[in-house]
Amino acid sequence: MSLTDELVPMLKKLRLSGILHTLELRTQQAVDDELGYVDFLFRLLCDEVERREAKQLDARLRRASFEHAKTLEDFDFHFNPTIPKAKIIDLATGTFVAKRENVLLIGQAGVGKSHLAQALGHRACRLGHPVLYTSANDLFKQLRAARGDGSYDRRLLRYANPDLLILDDLGLRPLRDEEPLDLYEVIRERYERGATIVTSNRDPEELGELFGDPLLASAAMDRLLHHAHVIAIEGESYRNPATNQRKRPRRTLKEDTRP
Repeated sequence: MSLTDELVPMLKKLRLSGILHTLELRTQQAVDDELGYVDFLFRLLCDEVERREAKQLDARLRRASFEHAKTLEDFDFHFNPTIPKAKIIDLATGTFVAKRENVLLIGQAGVGKSHLAQALGHRACRLGHPVLYTSANDLFKQLRAARGDGSYDRRLLRYANPDLLILDDLGLRPLRDEEPLDLYEVIRERYERGATIVTSNRDPEELGELFGDPLLASAAMDRLLHHAHVIAIEGESYRNPATNQRKRPRRTLKEDTRP
């Protein structure tokens, strides 16, 4: 039995079996480069840390349930120069998540709200934050079903607990039945406990009208806007750009930030 074979049960017991993936390579490197024992151990443990971080990131991205794999790197800022790129990049640092602040992305369909929201969520995942993406319609559907089967409180916690909740396409249709109260409860539970990104084609004043009750609207919007970055995006739809826009060369965030 080789020394490696003897290592396997010990590494598994210590939950370090991932080291086996690079052990042979690092051993050969230690011989070739005449590495000391500490340097060899350091590089081996760095491999394990990177492997675990990659695995954890993959798990956070899966749990986030993004609709699409959107990043800031593939967002075309050049298409619409009115988008405050510097502000978006500042939000991408994740400070607003750490401070439990909100972001409202307001604008017509197709101007990039959902892309930006999910891209900011992707950055938050990379920074180690639990994130959850949901459309407003699906949130209301889930909470409506939870009322019926008695799991409302548990389901509400699913939306209250993540460091960042992304609520997409709020206001596409009027709220009905218990939906205004459901939206208020989500906002109330998350107030100063977690960050929230809301995308909507309605202005903040119009969002308040969704609640149907002035007192409920005031209580909800006061919390939502208290620590909020409101970004209004104007322009034509990226999905159906004007002829002169189609001819422009596409530039990415990476290209735009070159010195």
